[in-house]
Amino acid sequence: MDDRIAAGRFAALAHPTRLSVFRRLMQAGPDGLAAGVLAEALDVAPNNLSAHLNTMSQAGLIEARREGRSRIYVVRMETTAATVGFLIEDCCQGHPDICDVVTRQPEPVGI
Repeated sequence: MDDRIAAGRFAALAHPTRLSVFRRLMQAGPDGLAAGVLAEALDVAPNNLSAHLNTMSQAGLIEARREGRSRIYVVRMETTAATVGFLIEDCCQGHPDICDVVTRQPEPVGI
């Protein structure tokens, strides 16, 4: 993966609503969630949510499938894994297995 692709994926997550949606979809796993369920759970207007889902879809982080009248959104796990891998591939001179930051739970960071 090149820097441009990685930056686009990170940019797609660099909004509080999109990050919340992504995390909720990660929790849902391969079953995914309907757009209406996401909108209600996160208290986001459907048209606003649609724009956020589109941004993440274009970045390749999520995909949708049609079930009846609903669109079910799921995280593209292979893309997510590749994106996370991009962050740690240079850890500890190319040996992330010995890099402490990969194996321990990070402390919450305040802004």
